[in-house]
Amino acid sequence: MADFVGRPGPLAALDRELDRVRSTGDGRLVMVRGRRQVGKSRLVDEFVTRSKARALFFTATHGRPPAPERDAFAAAVVGSTLEAATLFSAGVTTSNWEAAFATIAAAVTELSVVVIDEFPYLGAADAEIEGALQTAWDRHLASRPVLLVLIGSDLAMMSRLTDYGRPLYGRASLELRLDPLTPSDIAEITGAGAVEAFDAAVITGGMPRLVNDWPRRGGVRALLTEQLHTSASPLVVLTERSLAAEFPADAQARLVLEAIGTGRPTFAAIGAASGLPQTSLARTLNLLVDKGVVAQRRPLSTKPSRETRYELIDSAMAFWFRFVQPAIPLVDRGRTDAAVDQIMSAWPEYRGRAVEPLVRSAVERLVPAARFGDALHVGSWWERTGRVEVDLVGVPEGTRPRRVSFVGSIKWRSRRPFSGDDARSLAAASSAIPGSDPSTLLVGVSASGFTATHLDVELGPADLLAAWS
Repeated sequence: MADFVGRPGPLAALDRELDRVRSTGDGRLVMVRGRRQVGKSRLVDEFVTRSKARALFFTATHGRPPAPERDAFAAAVVGSTLEAATLFSAGVTTSNWEAAFATIAAAVTELSVVVIDEFPYLGAADAEIEGALQTAWDRHLASRPVLLVLIGSDLAMMSRLTDYGRPLYGRASLELRLDPLTPSDIAEITGAGAVEAFDAAVITGGMPRLVNDWPRRGGVRALLTEQLHTSASPLVVLTERSLAAEFPADAQARLVLEAIGTGRPTFAAIGAASGLPQTSLARTLNLLVDKGVVAQRRPLSTKPSRETRYELIDSAMAFWFRFVQPAIPLVDRGRTDAAVDQIMSAWPEYRGRAVEPLVRSAVERLVPAARFGDALHVGSWWERTGRVEVDLVGVPEGTRPRRVSFVGSIKWRSRRPFSGDDARSLAAASSAIPGSDPSTLLVGVSASGFTATHLDVELGPADLLAAWS
């Protein structure tokens, strides 16, 4: 297994929870959620290995009925390193989930970690499991020296598990959301420079399996040449598998995701591309937003707007719909060269737009800072007709801001620096934004440096990368 790199914050958070169990002798319940392929299981497995505590790691199976799932769980207890696990025979069975969870309490006699991966699968198969776990926790596990970790890829369900009125309300001591690897993580793992780290983030979405395959030399073209050599490569299959797992029977969701991923961000454009009626489209978009796959964005200024754009949160999925899926027929015909050439010809324009969410995220991490005025929140702004768009807008308040602190333009070009003409275009566009005034700062972001621009703030790739350091 490859050396584990990154994730110091989440590992430290889990360590603190285990230290509390160690010092008090009482149980702690932790929820870990994140998109598929983001590295949740790998993170927790690394934590368990480093902890050297006795442990049980059980992974639920999608679609398996409750009875055989409980039997598999009991068998996992028998095969675990929990101290009293050997007291259970290899043929132990359980009649219900409360009894299944009670077997853990009986097996825990010293510091232990119990992990249930893909917990939402259990809830989908048996609606009683949350209540059963609550009962077992209150009666048995809370007084045992055990750290119980529940992992799930269904962001909406994992978030709702601890809502008021749900059985597990008030019982979790930590709810940890694991996000994709940051550009800084990617640079550390791959040895890439700042610009290439952002390129890698755009294509891999920060998914560890894809990041680990990033080539040491050759950048984007080298990756594509390697990954599009076969349609069984991770770049081709991982997104397809995620779609099949998250939306197994929902063709409408896939149609909507494909429309957004191929450059149609508005409700009308998505509807035209997908062919869905408005009611079905609205329902599907709400589902995708609820699941954390799609984000809703509105223009940020002092004037509220109902203009809405939809954006795929997973940039690897966006890249897959835009480039990889259309290239599969060429790949299957052995024409890797043609597939790579097609992608590379469109790559410069695509990366300039695709990097924008990463840049906004980086700038939002850099504020508050004196050079950005009083800005605390970062977004973007566009006119309803689309004629005027501004990549970065910073404001002091998240809701009903009183002024625009700064505006910014992103020029992610390989050879041409941010020029005086670019700065003048930004200043002209700024005047159209409600809340902008002569004191509004001008911010430039460039992958290739700056000429004489008279900007208030200039940010290069290294500056952005430092936002995650």
